[in-house]
Amino acid sequence: MSALDELRATAHPIRLRLLSLLTGVAMSAAEAGRELGLSQATASYHLRVLERVGLVEVVEVVTIRGGEAKRYRHLSSAQPFPVVPPSVDGTDDDTDADTDAERARYVDALADELRRRSPRRADGPQISTDAELWVDPETWQRVVRHVGHASALLHAAAQRPRTPGTNPVSMTAALFPMRRP
Repeated sequence: MSALDELRATAHPIRLRLLSLLTGVAMSAAEAGRELGLSQATASYHLRVLERVGLVEVVEVVTIRGGEAKRYRHLSSAQPFPVVPPSVDGTDDDTDADTDAERARYVDALADELRRRSPRRADGPQISTDAELWVDPETWQRVVRHVGHASALLHAAAQRPRTPGTNPVSMTAALFPMRRP
């Protein structure tokens, strides 16, 4: 699948929530739907969209009440570190209108998720950064790798919701090189 297909698939708040949920545990559409307050049909539709672009995979098929249920898992949890796309070096010349529109939808979905999660903030270690800066390419590469490592650490440690001894946390990161003005 192309990067545009992946962008289109993730440009929806429900699919972003499913990816987060399926990082810590494999779930069927019914289980994911119950956890997120969605119907099984809605969860199933969004899981199929994510599966088509390769962001989730079926890791087991279980028999439930005489039928079969697929359990899905978010693939990033199986990788030691997130893949840094080639565009991170600032050479991405993609100005396609479709891509720009999908990026805008993705940013809207991220913002919606941040707005949904923010009222649930609790006391504890927190960090928030908003910056538009000019830095050298080596520094940029190091920052992207560090945030990628932090993301991979969170994904690897993710547990089933409400596991004793765990707390819900939120991480939203969007790092990207910008075109020169």
